[in-house]
Amino acid sequence: MWWLLAIVSALFLGIYDVVKKVSVNKNAVLPVLLFSSISGAILFIPILIASRNEFITPEHLFYIPSISWKEHAMLFLKSAIVVTSWIFSFFALKHLPLTIVSPIRATGPLWTLIGAIIIFSERLTPYQWIGIAITLSFFYMFSIAGKTEGISFRKNKWVFFIILGTLFGAVSGLYDKFLLRHINRMAVQCYFTFYQVVLFVPLVFAIWWPTRKKTSPFKWRWSIPLIGLFLIIADFFYFYALHIPESMISIVSALRRGSVVIAFAFGAYLFKEKNIKTKAIYLLGILIGIGLLIFGTK
Repeated sequence: MWWLLAIVSALFLGIYDVVKKVSVNKNAVLPVLLFSSISGAILFIPILIASRNEFITPEHLFYIPSISWKEHAMLFLKSAIVVTSWIFSFFALKHLPLTIVSPIRATGPLWTLIGAIIIFSERLTPYQWIGIAITLSFFYMFSIAGKTEGISFRKNKWVFFIILGTLFGAVSGLYDKFLLRHINRMAVQCYFTFYQVVLFVPLVFAIWWPTRKKTSPFKWRWSIPLIGLFLIIADFFYFYALHIPESMISIVSALRRGSVVIAFAFGAYLFKEKNIKTKAIYLLGILIGIGLLIFGTK
């Protein structure tokens, strides 16, 4: 059951990746992040009000319970981690082809798995070790392929940004498993969405607003609120999967990265990006490695 929820989450996450690229392409990144976060937070307001006034009861799937100040602080930290990951990832997405960004993001489960081994004592089978070796090998070949487009994985700062965004995303995934052992999943999703807005407002006015005429201007696009919408849907199924006791964060994270196929396909079709056949082969290699991580589970 939990693995099926992770696959559904991956479907919506792939669409989310595409509307992100459409939104930030030749656009100011921080305002896009702010308005997409606001659109997501707005969706939770009526659900929260209905929960407080008992129109939605505790046994309901969408019920949002009250939480303690300590739990609010824990969710604020979660939002800070996600915001950091988003800033690095969105800036990289603006400056790099989607068919470069997506495969790098696909390695996220590898770093999550390493963290799961250390923190949650998850153990690897021989197949999973082979999966790690294959994933890293094709990632290296992918870095070589990037040079044909003038993108050096060692010197390009945007590649460094997407790697950092992926690592912070892995930290967020590990923290999610911890949070869902202590806090209701709907409360996690609701309040961390609110706190994202709280964090982005000062960032926009402190960083982007003073230099908006010298850097990228902001252009409203109707794809921006869709970022928040598709992320809410993807995260709903993701948190639902993680709150199931027998779920494994390493496997859920790996399945969620299946979204890369959707993002890669749209990047090739919509943006007419280069070297698609070579990238597709290397992406397939990365996905085979991730697949071994999944099916090698004890």
